[in-house]
Amino acid sequence: MNVLTLSCPDRPGIVAAVSGLLAERGCNIVESQQFSDLDTGRFFMRVAFTTPAGVTDLENAFGALDLDHEWQLDSARTRVLIMVSKAGHCLNDLLYRHRSGLLDIDVVAVVSNHPDLRPLTQSYGIDYHHLPVAPQGKPAQEAEILTLVEHYNADLVVLARYMQILSSDFCAKLPGKVINIHHSFLPSFKGAKPYHQAHARGVKLIGATAHYVTPDLDEGPIIEQEVARVDHSQSAEDLMAVGRDMECLALARAVRWHAEHRVLLNGQRTVVFR
Repeated sequence: MNVLTLSCPDRPGIVAAVSGLLAERGCNIVESQQFSDLDTGRFFMRVAFTTPAGVTDLENAFGALDLDHEWQLDSARTRVLIMVSKAGHCLNDLLYRHRSGLLDIDVVAVVSNHPDLRPLTQSYGIDYHHLPVAPQGKPAQEAEILTLVEHYNADLVVLARYMQILSSDFCAKLPGKVINIHHSFLPSFKGAKPYHQAHARGVKLIGATAHYVTPDLDEGPIIEQEVARVDHSQSAEDLMAVGRDMECLALARAVRWHAEHRVLLNGQRTVVFR
């Protein structure tokens, strides 16, 4: 399956131009979604289609469309490198969904600043790289991670409870290609120990947020969120237990939608064609 995504200034005739181009080349549109953002005046579109020939001619044709557009044409499975620290619930969930065929991705490797989750990772037959963060050694460790991203030809990096703050330089090298799961319903309770923050405030809803990583901590465009109701009788540890399930769900959905090219960046927000 081929997937075209594009965004451009909104104007009449965009859908006709894209669908007409595909029809002229004998392509069959399987799924088409579009959204006009009235606040920004931008148009977003996702088209899944089959083609009787290769995509080289299509790439040239899409690039030549007079739409002042940003576009991408994809057909390959997304290659994912997962990063994790000691908490293994999100990693295990992603690996299980991958092996069960519930996530149409290729998990190429797991990287961690701790050795704890090597047995779990290797039980799935996936390479595990232990890259500890030495004092003053984060630049060197991040350089090793980027080398692995290149070595495995990874399209996406997933922070499955990786408890290290990535540098601005690292984020700048992979814009829109790093997804994090934050154990809070952002924008509330950013930073460390968000469940403890939520418990201290006596909230009645807690959540988890999957978002793209930017140099601004916990400020990246939000892809998906999951929430659960809690009450006064539950401790901070109880909230953490409830939160683990929400984190797995929100992260798995975000990874799936990204891999299916359903997420388009819209400034500090996202358009998600579900």
